[in-house]
Order: sequence, then C-alpha cells, then structure tokens
Amino acid sequence: MSDLPPLREVINRHGLNASKALGQNFLLDEQLLDRIARVPGDLAGARAYEVGPGPGGLTRALLRAGANVTAVERDRRCLPALAELDVAFPGKLRVIEGDALQIDEAAEAGRGGHIVANLPYNVGTALLVRWLGGEEWPPWWASLTLMFQQEVAERIVAKPGSSAYGRLAILAQWRSDARLAMKVHRSAFVPPPKVMSAVVHIVPAKAPEGVSAATLEKVTAAAFGQRRKMLRKSLQALPGALDALETLGIDSERRAETLSVAEFAGIARTIGG
Repeated sequence: MSDLPPLREVINRHGLNASKALGQNFLLDEQLLDRIARVPGDLAGARAYEVGPGPGGLTRALLRAGANVTAVERDRRCLPALAELDVAFPGKLRVIEGDALQIDEAAEAGRGGHIVANLPYNVGTALLVRWLGGEEWPPWWASLTLMFQQEVAERIVAKPGSSAYGRLAILAQWRSDARLAMKVHRSAFVPPPKVMSAVVHIVPAKAPEGVSAATLEKVTAAAFGQRRKMLRKSLQALPGALDALETLGIDSERRAETLSVAEFAGIARTIGG
C-alpha cells in the first residue's frame, strides 16, 4: 500500500485528463479521500460499491479501509490505473466496465453493501433517485455516502420552509435519515469545478406503514410542480388529494414547502394506491 504512486503521477502517466462529457472531476487529496471512506463507519471486511472511480483515488481509500470493492467505470481510459490497484490489493477489487445506470447493482455488489462514490455530476441525481425509489424497502444497500454539488446536497437534507426543500428532500427523508457529512472546496478537485461540493450520508430507516412510494411521488410532483400555488390549486388535478387534506386537517391554503415529510407521507397514505 505504501508503494502506491501519488495519484497525480498515475493521472499523468495514463493521460487521464478529466472528461467534461462524463462529468468527471478527480479528487487527489488522499487524507480527504480517507475521511470520506470513514463516513459509512467501519468498512473492514464490508462490501463497497463505487460508481465512477476514475483513476482510483476514492477506491484506494476504500481498499485501505478494508472494504471489498466493486467499482463501475464507463471510461475505459481509467481501467489500467484501476488494474494497478487490483495488483496492490489482491482479491479486494472488482472493476466492471459499463454504464452505472444499466448495472444490476444488487447482483453485482451484493446485498448489504455500502455505496460510496464521488458521483459524476451528470448522472448523480438520477442514480440517487434510483437508489431511494421503488416499493422494496429496506433497500439492497446498507448506506449511501455520495459526493454532490453542494446545491444538490443541500436539497437532499433540506427542511420544510427552506427554498431548497422539495421533492428530493422528501424522497431522501421519508424512509431514510440523511445528513450533510462534510463540505468539499472546489480546489480539492482536478480540474476544479465551478461550484462547491458536499458529501451526503444516507441510512435507511423504517418506512411509514401504508405509504406507496409511487403515490408519494405523484403527490410531491403535483405539489412542487406548482410550488408557488396553494395546495388547493396544485393538488386539485390529483384524484383524492383534496379529500386527503380535509381528512388530515391540513389547510389547503398552505404551500408545498411548508408541509413536513410526515404530512406528505400522510397524504399519500390517505389517497392509497
């Protein structure tokens, strides 16, 4: 492990200039990478699933932490650099060349794995929605430790009444605990992105009984699709929604950003489906 070359040297040797088309920004600060790898807790002997490892900076940190890593990389230029890690950590790393949006993650990474990733900016939100969505709960993963643009991270952990509060916050919080684990300055990346970044940590919690994820999605889509309007206007086209407000004693003149996550779950439960 101590014989691994510096990440900057690996990038230069393999000609790995970050691809804007793939949303790549590489992290080179190994102390910072080790901090990120510690966010999920003790990974010794645990399974970790990484999307977009690039030259393998975070991959190194996960391997140093003792994890068995499955990494999905779309950019084949990065595969030789990752192969060097396979030599340094025999039997601990499996690299899949492919599109993370097309991977059967539970089959490849195994149930109970921790997803840890500096997500490519262009697919980060889509992957998060996929991991948090669906009717099956608890999910196949044990925790999510994900790097996003800070603005997106703040939307994930936002509380009612804030401008950042919306559908993403409800998706992340109605049956999970989500927190902002750390902020990361843009200067930590190569090349530096135009915005600050942040790491979000999400752990599954008990899902409210009788709430369909699909129905909750419909409620939040309607409510926040016209977030400046009162609920009686924004929800009027959704069958059963206004009756649900009355049943629950929720004032129909309130706006979506004032409702708690529990109130949205209550509306979805009352509508049914």
